[in-house]
Amino acid sequence: MTQSPPTGIEKELTFTRFDRMSVQYPELPAVVFLGETFSYRRLRDLSERFAGALADMGIARGDRVMVYIANSVQWVIAFLGIQRIGAVIVPVSPIYTSHEITYMIRDGGVQAVVCSDTNFGYVREALAQAGPRHVIVTNVADLLPPWKRALGTLFDKVPTGRVEHGPDVHRFRTLLRHRPLKTPVPIDPEKDLAYILYTGGTTGFPKGVPGTHIGMTSYVNDVTEDVAAGHLHEGGDTYIAVNPLFHIMALGLFMAIGLNKGNCTFLMPVPEVDAILESIQRRRVRWLLGVPALYRMILENDRIDRYDLRSLTYCFCGGDVLPDEVRQRWRERCGVPIYQVYGSTEAGHVAYSRIGEEPSPRAIGFPLKSRQCRVVDPETLKPVADGESGELLVTSPFTLKHYLDKPEETRRTFVDIDGRTWCRMGDFVSAQPSGELIYVERSADIIKHKGYRVSASEVEAALQDHPTVIGACVVGIPDPKVGERIKAIVVLKEDARGVGGTELTRWCRERLAPYKVPAYIEFRDMLPKSKVGKLLRREVRDDERRRISKDGDKTHGTQRTGRQTHPGGGR
Repeated sequence: MTQSPPTGIEKELTFTRFDRMSVQYPELPAVVFLGETFSYRRLRDLSERFAGALADMGIARGDRVMVYIANSVQWVIAFLGIQRIGAVIVPVSPIYTSHEITYMIRDGGVQAVVCSDTNFGYVREALAQAGPRHVIVTNVADLLPPWKRALGTLFDKVPTGRVEHGPDVHRFRTLLRHRPLKTPVPIDPEKDLAYILYTGGTTGFPKGVPGTHIGMTSYVNDVTEDVAAGHLHEGGDTYIAVNPLFHIMALGLFMAIGLNKGNCTFLMPVPEVDAILESIQRRRVRWLLGVPALYRMILENDRIDRYDLRSLTYCFCGGDVLPDEVRQRWRERCGVPIYQVYGSTEAGHVAYSRIGEEPSPRAIGFPLKSRQCRVVDPETLKPVADGESGELLVTSPFTLKHYLDKPEETRRTFVDIDGRTWCRMGDFVSAQPSGELIYVERSADIIKHKGYRVSASEVEAALQDHPTVIGACVVGIPDPKVGERIKAIVVLKEDARGVGGTELTRWCRERLAPYKVPAYIEFRDMLPKSKVGKLLRREVRDDERRRISKDGDKTHGTQRTGRQTHPGGGR
């Protein structure tokens, strides 16, 4: 059943709100990147020029444009420019392999790719197989003053890659000389897609998650009108963006706290701890979003006492539940709590801690006003009592309830109950009488590694594509520093010769982003399966955790049954 969103939210889109800020605060800094400041006026002008260049290429409303670069001002310009012409941004991780992006280009029907010169080689491989019409190439230092680019190149601070030029290969910097697009493109906020994000699939293929403009606007409203109301200073606040912008959580907070409120965002290309701490100190940053691994890295930095972090006021953690020991150490060191953020690519922002209230241990926050949550028995989908563990379901009038051209995956994830379509989050929680959600555990298919959600099925599929592998089971092994490490249990053909962990790690590295590559590979003669042949992944995971807990095994690589265990390359 289709739910009609309430009226009123569609009056402004995220990029039109940015435009309004550019009129209201034209000379205020919008983004600071690698020491270069981009005012609201300048950022708007560059995004309009990029939009005009796209339009002249023939990119039109509804066309898909992949953004395959790291956090940068170019990322922001591309995002705003794509939105302006009514096209659809397909943001992906810059560390994806050619195998992964080729699939996404095909699956998403991508017409143009924005990439860095350092990953142009991967795009070139994709061109031969998937064939986007245009490639737009940039370098991380493209928009810096010439003297900064020269110094960066001279001292090997700016990575560069070889680019093969042609009629369909364009320089990002050259496109910004184009005539600005000033004519608004009509956009239906409820029907027109704003983005397609990719997440892990249970069949081994990533799933495209489409979202509308009204969905994106709802994320911003959730933050500005619910979470941060009364705390955010329009035109005078500071935010540091560390998490990659191709994540819906990071993009939503960047737009809400930064560009949609006239505030300054310090954009970090990579999560380098000293650079982050120096920026916080020098720029008096008040707002921060990180993952548990980042907060732990900051606390364990042996130079942390050299930095003045007293400006930090609102610290949020997403991607995984924050360990209580990290939460306590941060409060002792910085004097402020870390608030939890919870959501998913499919459902967007779902729950936040309440500012001013100390989060409960393992809490993931309170449901946002725009999201309705249910905790249910995973078999019957009937609600469980407060305090009891169950699977979390989420619905919202602003989110789409399907994957891109994946009907079977859609049926697994989205269920119809009481005339509404709910998203099965795959996480098990308990709801307190106060409404606060407490995390219990996640589905065995989802592994949280360094804040990334890794699909066990996707890694299994990559392994099973190897000609000597007849079965694979991938599970997450608890690790205090990175959340979980990835372990693969593999069954080889009887006649396999000379195939070990090194070979399978190399195979995975060619097909998967580095954070998806197993850290450990164990060989066994068989895998546990149900009577109908279904892999009992949860049993394998729970058995691994019990063994580690019993033996105190910190390496996770010592095998007790089966053939042999190899450390992999996913560190």
